[in-house]
Amino acid sequence: MELFNVKDVNFAYPDCCVNTLNDINLTIEKGEFVVLCGSTGSGKSTLLRMLKPELSPAGSFEGEILFNGKPLTETDSRISAASIGYVMQSPEQQIVTDKVWHELAFGPENLGIPRDEIARRTAETASFFGIGEWYDRDTHSLSGGQKQLLNLASVLVMDPEVIVLDEPTAQLDPIAASDFITAIKRLNQELSMTVIIAEHRLEEIVPYCDRLIVMENGRIFFNAPPSDVIRQMKDNEQLMRAMPAASRLYSFLGDNQLECPMTVRQGRSFIESNFKNNVRSLPMQQTGTLSESFALEIKNVRFRYSRDSADILKDLDLKVKQGEIFSIVGGNGCGKTTSLKCASALEKPYSGTIRVFGKKLKEYKNRSLYNECLAMLPQDVQTVFMSDSVRDEMKLAKADISSLPFDISHLLDKHPYDLSGGEQQLAALARVLASRPKILLMDEPTKGLDASYKHKITGILHDLRDSGVTIVIVTHDIEFAAECSDRCGMFFDGHIVSVGTPTEFFAKNSFYTTAVSRMTRGIYDNIVTVEQAVEICRLNGRKDGRL
Repeated sequence: MELFNVKDVNFAYPDCCVNTLNDINLTIEKGEFVVLCGSTGSGKSTLLRMLKPELSPAGSFEGEILFNGKPLTETDSRISAASIGYVMQSPEQQIVTDKVWHELAFGPENLGIPRDEIARRTAETASFFGIGEWYDRDTHSLSGGQKQLLNLASVLVMDPEVIVLDEPTAQLDPIAASDFITAIKRLNQELSMTVIIAEHRLEEIVPYCDRLIVMENGRIFFNAPPSDVIRQMKDNEQLMRAMPAASRLYSFLGDNQLECPMTVRQGRSFIESNFKNNVRSLPMQQTGTLSESFALEIKNVRFRYSRDSADILKDLDLKVKQGEIFSIVGGNGCGKTTSLKCASALEKPYSGTIRVFGKKLKEYKNRSLYNECLAMLPQDVQTVFMSDSVRDEMKLAKADISSLPFDISHLLDKHPYDLSGGEQQLAALARVLASRPKILLMDEPTKGLDASYKHKITGILHDLRDSGVTIVIVTHDIEFAAECSDRCGMFFDGHIVSVGTPTEFFAKNSFYTTAVSRMTRGIYDNIVTVEQAVEICRLNGRKDGRL
């Protein structure tokens, strides 16, 4: 039965001469699990916001959207609030109360639901999501994964017909993201709830969905079951970058005679069934010799946010060599972002020392630390913007737009807050690079970026590194860390517990590792990227002798 019917929709933001959405026609059936993907700025978020009247953006709109057969614009606001659940990208933007239990009750209270009914719903929902253990906690004390799970539960407690999610795992570590996606699958499978989700992390979600919709330039290019979509765009390298690792491997090595794998298990079977494993590992690649000098040295650093709180950083030791890319991974709330804040003098540890290019932070006077020396791209990039357009931001930063290693000309006349999450990342990076830093600290730089842009950012960072810039990255994007880094470190309980090259690091991990590593483990050794998997499969050759 039809739930949403989007008919001939066109949309343009105010003062924009180009449509963000073009000729969108789409039907969503009740009980479907639909995944929306596409490049940064392709119109995914705008389309999702159109499905929630309270969040529908201002601008020029043409067409019609029906909800349960009636125009969405005529839907009663109470019905809309209760029936169409919406989970945003940033957990903090949706939480409105101080306690977990109050957050769960907030929606039903505003709908005027009787108190005993609210108590029943919150208890049942908290049990379903395993929230009982932190039911009485302050919302600000929750980890990023817990906050996003609370957002989902707070929507579900209002008993919606459909849940719309806009990149809900963008700020979650791999384990928290997997738990969140599992919760979404349960809602669809066990409660027959309609799910519409826009995501860049597709590894775990594409194999489960009923339909995969691919958008480009505000249009729907593909709309079919995921295996059909992947088969149709098999030769489109840019679009395939977003697909699960097993499907990307198939795009390089498979043919139409073979079924397209989508999960790690299917990918493993694809390799075992079709390729030999006489050659177990690739030859060690010769890499450039890293400098013996250090750009950043952190020694025995301890930090807490208040005198009575627990330490966030606990005897943190870290040395980053000049001209290397060092990525830090780890769970939400373990201290990764805090370590960057201390390294950039935004926070002051109560013990230990931090040196930048051999000088203690306190020796950098009159903001000289930020004068062509150190710059930081924060996790919340909106804090970087101070002007009403990207063009004015670049002027304020005295940035030479023509010298940037990527193109933002199409963003210049837009307000920074009107950009998609990925576009905001690019605009903020352009502003930060205007200061010509020698050491660049980046907190979740790929948040909101599509796979093609991530690949482009990797090339940009490699060029910056080759020009002598040292880069320290905090990221939840394991695939990105494996492809772009010279070394990686695991952050846990306030300090770094292990360090190694991407091959050494991810080949040993079981959870903080790439899908390809899990897929090839036991068949081949030390394979952590799709490119490496393709190379070793071709090196071994096919079992049937075909090329």
